[in-house]
Amino acid sequence: MLTDPVELDSQEAPPMDMLAALFEARGWPIERDGEDELAAEIKGDWTRYSLRAIWREEDNVLQMLLLPELKIAEDKRLPIYEALGLINEQLWLGHFDLWSNNGMLLYRHGLMLGDDGLLELDQAQTLVETALSEFDRFYPVFQFILWGDKNPQEALASALIDTMGEA
Repeated sequence: MLTDPVELDSQEAPPMDMLAALFEARGWPIERDGEDELAAEIKGDWTRYSLRAIWREEDNVLQMLLLPELKIAEDKRLPIYEALGLINEQLWLGHFDLWSNNGMLLYRHGLMLGDDGLLELDQAQTLVETALSEFDRFYPVFQFILWGDKNPQEALASALIDTMGEA
């Protein structure tokens, strides 16, 4: 959970500036690819992720992509697609996807900003927190399918059991 405030002069800024400040405040190394794209490497509960943000100024849309270090082999794509359908039914924001051309699994969420094209600090934090928490929540489903040979329903049931206390 992200709790530290970003040091900016205001609570809103152009999207790439706000996200760069947020990422830097978290100590996440960032790479900028022009004015409209940036990336950071972050560690989740289960794996490392590449967090990418893409800004489309002409539409005032910010897209957040979260990609694990995980590619889906051709023989596992059908059960993963089925699992994605079951998982996406449960999401309010964003969705999971599997890119057909390279087997990359990802979470993505698009955010339409107002006419001023500014991103608020709490919007930026929510966008990042949601992406990371949703992928961490469902990552075990993909592990159960890929390495445990469970079907999507079994994987989802096994991954989402409620635990009591801490070990």
